[in-house]
Amino acid sequence: MGAHAVGDTDDRSGTAVRGDAAATDEPDLAALAERAQAALVRTIDASGAWKDDPVWREAFTAVPRHLFVPYYYVATARGYERRWGEHPDPGAREEWLRGAYADVPLASRLRDGELVSSSSQPSLMARMLAALRIEDGNRVLEIGAGTGYNAALIAHRLGDDGLVTTVDLDPEITESARRHLAAAGHHPAVVTGDGARGVPERAPFDRIIATCALPSIPRAWLAQCTPGGRILTPIATGLVVLTVRDAAHAEGRFLQTPAYFVPLRGEGRPEPPAPRLDGVPARVCEDDLFRFLLAVSGGRLDGRAAWDLWERTGRPERERYGITVRGPHAWTWLDDPDGPHTWPLPD
Repeated sequence: MGAHAVGDTDDRSGTAVRGDAAATDEPDLAALAERAQAALVRTIDASGAWKDDPVWREAFTAVPRHLFVPYYYVATARGYERRWGEHPDPGAREEWLRGAYADVPLASRLRDGELVSSSSQPSLMARMLAALRIEDGNRVLEIGAGTGYNAALIAHRLGDDGLVTTVDLDPEITESARRHLAAAGHHPAVVTGDGARGVPERAPFDRIIATCALPSIPRAWLAQCTPGGRILTPIATGLVVLTVRDAAHAEGRFLQTPAYFVPLRGEGRPEPPAPRLDGVPARVCEDDLFRFLLAVSGGRLDGRAAWDLWERTGRPERERYGITVRGPHAWTWLDDPDGPHTWPLPD
């Protein structure tokens, strides 16, 4: 990501959007926010993200995203540029507000020039929430508090803040998420802790959703999830949805949607070495589905072996892959959990 130092990182949460312009060149930010939010909802609607669960349309209409990104960073040729809602220049404030409602991820926190937290692309958030199949009365755990926006959407959908728990390892992130949520009128449980361990004191949960990438499925999640519950998490540049059978068994397939998330902090596991791609045509190396096979196999296939498998199996889409957790073992697979193409996940 960006390589040079950026401005201060104070968190002016709950940035007011002023509608009583005192000068003719002062934009009417309240009206602009309303129009921009409506345009974002139309964009997500057109993407089909919530076609299987249209109740999310009302949540995205009601929860104002700009309250959760009082500042964010935009990558430029010189590094990251900070945009914020209290900028002294009216044009800069308008630019910040328009960006807050763009259907793009927003870098919300940097440390030494490295991205450590972001607000995900809204249409991807909608797709993930719809795939989670949240029902009235469900208790939901979110791994990765981020800005708090996702927790607010879930709390609005359920109509009960007490059913929602969000956890993050970084106390600065949880504190700012708590402030953002309060500014939007929500007060779910915001916990500082290792998301891989879940939040046992708030369990059991009916749904668990992670907004950060993991190398495997933490067993604590299964133990804290009710039988028949669902877990949705990013793994290997994809999104897998697992149905929990019991505390030691879960299984499910990947969604068709590619996804790239900031890794879960606190895991402490090195990335697997990149496979050698000698002899693999450039057009294949650049194909998203081929690269997904390399990622989902955890680097256990070299380039030629992966290419051969990819061609023999008909260049499989993401939905043909899945994950099984059974007792102490967890693995990814192609087509069949007990078939010939399986790869172990880290313990």
